Amino acid sequence: MSESSEVKQHERGTARHRKRRLRVGVPVAMAAAAGLTYGTAFGIFGEETQPRAAAATLSQDVADGFASVDALGQNGTYGGRDGKTVTVKTLADLEKYATAADPYVIVVAATITMDPKGKEIKVASDKTIVGSGTSGQIVGGGFFLGQGVHNVIIRNLTIRDSYAGTWNDKEHDFDAVQMDGAHHVWIDHNDLRHMADGLIDSRKDTTYLTVSWNKLSDNNKTFGIGWTENTTADITIHHNWFRETEQRNPSTDNVAHAHLYNNYLQDVAGTEIKSSYGNYARGNTKMVLENSYFEGMRNPVTKDSTASIVQRGNVFAGTSGRNESGGTAFDPKSFYGYTLDKAADVPSKVKAGAGPRTTTPAAAGTTAAAAAAAASTLTVGKNGNAQYKTVQSAINAVPANNPSRVTVSIAPGTYRETVKIPSTKPHITLQGTGGSRKDTVIVYDNAAGTPKPDGSGTYGTSGSATVAAEADDFQARNLTISNDFDEKANQNLSGHQAVALRTAADKMFLDGVIVEGDQDTLLLDTASKTKLGRAYIRDSSIIGNTDFIFGRATAVVDRSVITLKKRWDGTSQGYVTAPSTAPDRKGFLITNSTVNGDVSARSFYLGRNWHAGGDATLDPQTTVRNTSLSGAIKTTPWTDMGGFPWKDDRFAEYKNTGTGAGPASTDRPHLTDAQAATQEPTPWLDNWTPTP
Repeated sequence: MSESSEVKQHERGTARHRKRRLRVGVPVAMAAAAGLTYGTAFGIFGEETQPRAAAATLSQDVADGFASVDALGQNGTYGGRDGKTVTVKTLADLEKYATAADPYVIVVAATITMDPKGKEIKVASDKTIVGSGTSGQIVGGGFFLGQGVHNVIIRNLTIRDSYAGTWNDKEHDFDAVQMDGAHHVWIDHNDLRHMADGLIDSRKDTTYLTVSWNKLSDNNKTFGIGWTENTTADITIHHNWFRETEQRNPSTDNVAHAHLYNNYLQDVAGTEIKSSYGNYARGNTKMVLENSYFEGMRNPVTKDSTASIVQRGNVFAGTSGRNESGGTAFDPKSFYGYTLDKAADVPSKVKAGAGPRTTTPAAAGTTAAAAAAAASTLTVGKNGNAQYKTVQSAINAVPANNPSRVTVSIAPGTYRETVKIPSTKPHITLQGTGGSRKDTVIVYDNAAGTPKPDGSGTYGTSGSATVAAEADDFQARNLTISNDFDEKANQNLSGHQAVALRTAADKMFLDGVIVEGDQDTLLLDTASKTKLGRAYIRDSSIIGNTDFIFGRATAVVDRSVITLKKRWDGTSQGYVTAPSTAPDRKGFLITNSTVNGDVSARSFYLGRNWHAGGDATLDPQTTVRNTSLSGAIKTTPWTDMGGFPWKDDRFAEYKNTGTGAGPASTDRPHLTDAQAATQEPTPWLDNWTPTP
């Protein structure tokens, strides 16, 4: 569920911390006026303030807080630093490496669904599990760190949706991260939400734990600490965003040293989730609570008679109920160094910084190779957190002849600009980081007849492209590339061709993108007539009306949706493909896809033969196979172009379905089974297998 989603009606029960005892009843006993600030300590430091270890060097990519302290035979927390770096995209691989005895840095580069639901992978010691940008997601389960497991880092992941239908769920122990007796753990920059039980459970004397810069939301029992009669745990919790969470925000039971600072606890008015309480200390817990911001929370700070809470610098806005402190605590700086942000700045800082980052962090525990990979990511965004504000400026920053992949990680937003990847900059990926490919849009409105601003003529068809990829091994993912040229408003221009994306090199991979325009949307080109240019388009959407997949490249459109669009004047007439294939090359293969759109019946051709420049030696080719065709496709789906008969070129179908499909005839060639066996994606692309 998104942040803005309201939770459906759930069965709500009495708020509890322990699973077996000690019901938490939180009567309204004390009201805090909006904006009330605590500026002094409510209590004094106790005598147990002797330093345990020298403070670790602090940075955004090194564990801080209690996770940085040397103790129990462990020198801070650095995860899998001394092991190999592996990238995983399947549950089997994630479990294989997370449970291995050897150290690993495990980069999660896909959405992985737990099977069965509620599964918690038993993580072994010396592991870093880190999401690749925002693409690392764990759905329907999480991680378990058992007794003695240590030196584990969990960063930059989204862990979500093990919810089993009961709000106060007492039957399903489906947590995002559960720790039973672990030590030296760093949980940082994650998005944890909508689980059946806890988002984080730190149990059974788990210690030397730091939880920082996480987004915790849409949950009942959010962050529970304790389940022990001992008072040994040392825990740091800072810069986390608790949003729409009912209880355990966190609840701390018998924690020797609980240092909470710069957290943002928010109960949004008007939603169905109502906070029961915020920070809670009980048993023998000693808590230091500094410069946090509580907004709309009921009972924002509570303690029982045996616990101690020292408050200072906190802000309470629109809160109500219990707000308590008292007793003696400890001095966190005797254990490690830290710097407080002003409480008034916490909401904006935490909103901007909590949760997964678009770049894969060079976390403590990365190997040199992983750090180098992280350094090869350039960030683009509209706010101040990104390195560049435009996509082209990031491309410009890539050195010429870069030997390895550079990912341009683009935050959600609309980027009205033209982008060119020159031939001297191979191995570039444009990666949208939103939850949908519609969230990140690169768009411009040049057409073939648009005058250039320097007065040197018009752009021409190929020059009109919003994005022009002229370098080998280009990739694009999870974004929209569009040309929104307004034909109706520009009837005076002589050329209405308006390209959204032009590829003009070899090994081009479009994965989960939308390419949208009207006439000449997607130009699949090559660097020159004599050079091979291969393109693979997968799980994508291509939208247009006239010759909107065209060019001389060898290309496969696989598992995609091709959407037919009416022309500017509301009429339905068009052509899906216009290949201009060389006689010794393959042209366009559309397979396992869907062709549809809100257009008139029998108004679109599957293609026509483009002999570019009147070149009679060309042998244009399109094959459409195993694809669902709507009734918009003509019963005779191929037609001539430029005076060249299409029957002299290469056009065919194979086992298409839908109302637009039809039987073989002289006007509708079908492949034989033997021919179809040679027209599969792998042989079509000359045995090139695209990989991320």
